[in-house]
Amino acid sequence: MADAPRICMVGSCNIDLIARVPRLPAPGETLVGTKFQMGFGGKGANQAVMAARLGAQVSVVAKVGRDIFGENTLKNFKDQGIDTTYFMFDDELFSGVAPITVDDNTGQNSIIIVPGANDALSPDDVRAARSAIESAQVVICQCEVPLAATLEAFRIARAAGVMTIMNPAPAMPLPAELLVLTDLLAPNEIEAAMLTGLPTTTDAEAEAAARALQAQGPRVVLITLGSRGMMFVEGDAPPVYINADRVQAVDSTGAGDSFVGSLAYCLAAGKPLADAARIACAIATRSVLKTGTQTSFPYRSEVESLLA
Repeated sequence: MADAPRICMVGSCNIDLIARVPRLPAPGETLVGTKFQMGFGGKGANQAVMAARLGAQVSVVAKVGRDIFGENTLKNFKDQGIDTTYFMFDDELFSGVAPITVDDNTGQNSIIIVPGANDALSPDDVRAARSAIESAQVVICQCEVPLAATLEAFRIARAAGVMTIMNPAPAMPLPAELLVLTDLLAPNEIEAAMLTGLPTTTDAEAEAAARALQAQGPRVVLITLGSRGMMFVEGDAPPVYINADRVQAVDSTGAGDSFVGSLAYCLAAGKPLADAARIACAIATRSVLKTGTQTSFPYRSEVESLLA
């Protein structure tokens, strides 16, 4: 592991509570589900696990409640070979949970996030983990912990010359300083539209939204486009589009996190951006062929040909 890509994730941990249904319910409607399962989640935790499964040396800076969900999350990280030196417990708040409804027929999902202890991750907690951030090659963050904590992580990373990846999910207004400190901004098409107020339904619209975000600070803006694949703009270069393989999705939960974790791994491993994006897109596509979140993420041995 000494030469493995080094990634630090500062962000969220949740327990997913997943209900499968014949279709997504309308407001006020009660449906009988077909299956229920629990799983490890949180965008940050998912991205960390995906990177670790590909072979990265991953550390996490995160907070959970002192409850069975938190204890199980710690065990899961250790089972995945992730460094938990800066994994913290809060004695007052419960662990974050995410009730998820999945359409049996389409694999589409709707998600509610109850942050719990994620909301208690503070700038002081992040400063205490300075060594993990400074020793990484890539730091990845999301919007499921306080932005003040994320901002502190990116300040430390920028001062140390560490690449920063911001996955702005769920979408919310981002501080100007955070965007300036972001090397690569990676929203999906819905998040990009919410952040800019611009449509993203066509390639030209996606590029316009990406350029609008790029103008706020990030050198690279990468927008995932669901079944259309993804696109990115880097500096003044023309946009690059990468198509996704057409598959019949079983469960799309966590596909975006699979993409970000794979992208972080590839960039930390020194791959060019276009290659990293292509590989991450292919791995994310594979993840929708299985049910669950982290349970759908492939191990390195399953995608070795993609990483070559």
